[in-house]
Amino acid sequence: MAPAPVVLPLQLDAGLATRLEKARDRYIALSEEMASPEVLADRARLKQLGQDAAELREAVRLYERLRELDAELSSHRTLAANEREDPELRELARSEVASAEEESGRLIHQARLGLAAKDPFDERPAYLEVRAGTGGEEASLFASEVLRMYVRWADALGLKVEPMEARRSDSGGLKEAIVRIQGRGAFGRYRRESGVHRVQRVPVTESQGRIHTSTITVAVLPEPDEVEVELRDEDLEITTCRSSGPGGQNVNKTDSAVRIVHTPTGLVVTCQDEQSQHKNKARAKSILKARLLELEREAKARERALDRKLQVGTGDRSERIRTYNFPQGRVTDHRIGLTLHQIDRILEGELDPLYQALVEAEAST
Repeated sequence: MAPAPVVLPLQLDAGLATRLEKARDRYIALSEEMASPEVLADRARLKQLGQDAAELREAVRLYERLRELDAELSSHRTLAANEREDPELRELARSEVASAEEESGRLIHQARLGLAAKDPFDERPAYLEVRAGTGGEEASLFASEVLRMYVRWADALGLKVEPMEARRSDSGGLKEAIVRIQGRGAFGRYRRESGVHRVQRVPVTESQGRIHTSTITVAVLPEPDEVEVELRDEDLEITTCRSSGPGGQNVNKTDSAVRIVHTPTGLVVTCQDEQSQHKNKARAKSILKARLLELEREAKARERALDRKLQVGTGDRSERIRTYNFPQGRVTDHRIGLTLHQIDRILEGELDPLYQALVEAEAST
């Protein structure tokens, strides 16, 4: 069945309209394919096509409603501009125009969000890694603040955060921390946070009031399914030792810390937070699997800038996705040129404005 002729809603830009048209055409093609005898006899294929169609259904519904609203707007505007019509009818038409324009604007906003670039792993739990970069103790203190920000955002989203590994600095900041964020859509929410974050402020140790610049790096990895990544015993070098740093007497008296080297790739993971060697080994293996999955994702999707090295960078001041400027009270996301003078609220975990802006920017490209 051929699609109906395209009518471009008056408030809908050509780029978004084209993407919605393609979504509708794809949805129609999927529906026809699902009705074929060959697909009906293949349950796995039918399930996959059904999932693909379900992802497009809302965009198609929004587009069809936008086309209806466009026709309604045209009719109401014609009536409102007709001086020969009854004044009460013209006033009613003007009211209908305002109502339809408001609904149209709301639906266009929903369509942009719905068409934002999706990742097949968006619904997965995620591993979030925060590391101090350039700036010494000040960087480690900021790393601690950023991790706290992400934990508070997770609380607001109803997601659960499980600490996996942490290494403290002398000042009590974080040299490195890894947490697992559980809950549906965790990776999709956090994946845009990968990159270098820069902070500009006067450190508490600065006696002359000079502003310093420090950086931290953030990496967000999807949790792999069991069947996606296989760890062969012959590829692993596993050593144990006593845990170091804060943790109480028990953690330091037993050889509970676990270090795993994946010899084919050279990846190294160390876990020491748990008193149990068995638990530390299980955590180290789960983190290793996530990093191996990310290596595979890099190889398959470099053109989509998912390379982890590009995300994380070196921690140098010149590589950044976001700047937190304390003297001016602003946060700037350099990927989309957005500046918000809400640094206190953002560091308290109110990241939704940044998240929404990033999603909308993706949808408009």
